[in-house]
Amino acid sequence: MFTKVLVANRGEIAVRIMRTLREMGIKTVAVYSEADTTARHVREADEAYLLGPAPSAESYLLIEKVIEACHLSGAEAVHPGYGFLSENPKFARACSAAGITFIGPEPEAMEAMGSKTAARTRMIAANVPVVPGAEAANIDELKAAAETVGYPVMLKASAGGGGKGMRLVHEPDGLESAWERARSEALKSFGDDTVYLEKAILNPRHVEIQVLADRDGNTVHLFERDCSIQRRHQKVVEETPSPAASPELVEEMGAVAVRAAEAVGYHSAGTIEFLVGADSSFYFLEMNTRLQVEHPVTEMICGLDLVREQVRIAAGEPLGLSQADVVRRGHAIECRIYAEDPSTGFLPSPGTINTLRTPHGPGIRDDSGVYEGAEITSFYDPLVSKLCAWAPTREAAVAKIARALSEYVVIGPRTNLPFHLRLMKHPDFVAGNYDTGFIARHEAALLQDEPLSEEESRLFAAALAAERALREAQVSSPPSSGRSATALSPWRLASLTNKT
Repeated sequence: MFTKVLVANRGEIAVRIMRTLREMGIKTVAVYSEADTTARHVREADEAYLLGPAPSAESYLLIEKVIEACHLSGAEAVHPGYGFLSENPKFARACSAAGITFIGPEPEAMEAMGSKTAARTRMIAANVPVVPGAEAANIDELKAAAETVGYPVMLKASAGGGGKGMRLVHEPDGLESAWERARSEALKSFGDDTVYLEKAILNPRHVEIQVLADRDGNTVHLFERDCSIQRRHQKVVEETPSPAASPELVEEMGAVAVRAAEAVGYHSAGTIEFLVGADSSFYFLEMNTRLQVEHPVTEMICGLDLVREQVRIAAGEPLGLSQADVVRRGHAIECRIYAEDPSTGFLPSPGTINTLRTPHGPGIRDDSGVYEGAEITSFYDPLVSKLCAWAPTREAAVAKIARALSEYVVIGPRTNLPFHLRLMKHPDFVAGNYDTGFIARHEAALLQDEPLSEEESRLFAAALAAERALREAQVSSPPSSGRSATALSPWRLASLTNKT
């Protein structure tokens, strides 16, 4: 087993990975940019090394700098987290060439699944159902393919992800302009303007299967996650089990996901994503060859630590469990808490977190990379935390996370906390009746700020005044004993702090 591991990432995922490494008795190494000098992941690591200026291209994406930090620290392995270099086969190869273990799949598996068009070809060969579609070298071929597949169609960047380079086209008149915009966005985001076409599956569910595989060819699935609550193809809420997938459907999808992973010789943790139609038909969408943002909900229902499993597999240890050993219980939901303003189209809201109060209680998990006084910068993803709740039933899990959201306080940047609270109380969501178009259909109810009532305004002003008074008192004379002066509330701030 490794004695020291470098975490080539930042924010909540770096902090989360380091927690498992410490539990395993492994020393942790952080890397950081100039903008992250005082970041939480830097503070919590055993060692930390500066990569460069704030822009990712000059710091977190510099392979040679990360490798240099490994050599300087003596780290034997690198965990890439998600984003940045996590799905870059060049980085995996550079680690291998430098004698450093990459905690993830082989670069060949990344390449096989990194291009959506190449992945489609591999999946078809492995008898994995894919959405009808076609590649096209020019607009004439694209038009012919669209007529064959039938409108509506979806244009997708071959090297894409995160909703970039995607366009939904309902009629032939809009195809050429959508193709040009998709290619331009794909080139800017991924350095590759290759765009392909798929039949658009209207009002689908987005359901993914978590897989885990060792280097000896043993592969299991850890059930499904429903990621259908999205904005602009970006996931916002994830839950498991899916309220729309029967046990029989999950079993079938799980078997297909295992087959897909084995088709590319995959090992480590990975995710096979599917679109699921209203008739329970499902189609391969893509594979994420890394740890997913939403992995905590799977950990909560299965009782497994996916980071620990990744580290064990990378060290050459066997999986140690069969499919029959994988069981789940209860229901888990995750809300991604962002420093962004839903009323302005979810634009980022950078700034200093002046006050931070996170919820607690049985079944609550909050994976965070910030702290009170930390700054949410404009250089990186404005994720504050991933708030998760577990309960024996879905009804109880929804009620639990709604309670937690109502107790979550962030003063400084605007956040999407009110959006999440409205979502958890929306009758269609409570009933499990949603698909990928849910947010767009319910914008008026979910995204528009409601004016504060006179009573809410009074309480909000009082809370802010109390916070200021407390800070001044702590600076001049810190309390020495007795009840904590931070116990401010008979009121809840979470639904109020983001309306002003």
